[in-house]
Order: sequence, then C-alpha cells, then structure tokens
Amino acid sequence: MNLPLHLGWLGALEAGAIALLIGLLVFAVFHALARRGRWGAGHSIGWACLVAVAIGAGIDLWNLFYMGVARLESPVYARIVLQRIHDPDGLGARVVMEVLGALVGVALGWMMAHWREAP
Repeated sequence: MNLPLHLGWLGALEAGAIALLIGLLVFAVFHALARRGRWGAGHSIGWACLVAVAIGAGIDLWNLFYMGVARLESPVYARIVLQRIHDPDGLGARVVMEVLGALVGVALGWMMAHWREAP
C-alpha cells in the first residue's frame, strides 16, 4: 500500500480496515457475477476471498515471504530491503490484520447479500 499509515498496531488496524472495505467491494463484484453466471454461493465467496486477500495484503505478504526466503547475508543488502518496507517491525501484525480484514469483509458482504435475499 502506498498510503501513509501509522506504525505498529494502529497501522495494522488501519490496514485491516482498508482490507475489510476491499473485501466488501470485491464480494459485491463477484456476487453480481455469480448471479449473472448462475454460480453457487461457494464460488463467489471463494473467488472473492482469494482476490480480496491478493489485493488487500498482496504487497505485505510478498515482503514477508521475500524476507523469509531471500538470503540477506550482506548488511547493506538487508538495509536496502528493509528500507523499502513501510514498517518492518510491524509487518507480521499488518499481514495478519489485512488477511483477517479481507476475509471478514467478504463474510460481511455475504451476510448482507444473504439478508437482502431472505424472504
């Protein structure tokens, strides 16, 4: 994300709230596609979860994965990699909150759509 978020848990909560909104919007799109294509609810929920997590937490997930896999043997290279990350100390918490936010957003979208369609 290129938004100026806070550091630490406050930034993680902000990122989670943004991912929640992304989850709601992505579910709305996939729900409309599911109604048009006559998909089951599972298909729209599954694809919405996958896309919402990829959009909401994609960059931070990639940074977390890259830091765990890449060999950061040189202090200079490690410093370069860490400078590209917004909050390297809170990266794990931010990823967890983004993934949870995206999944909760999709679940809330499904609940709102299911509530509207109930007789």
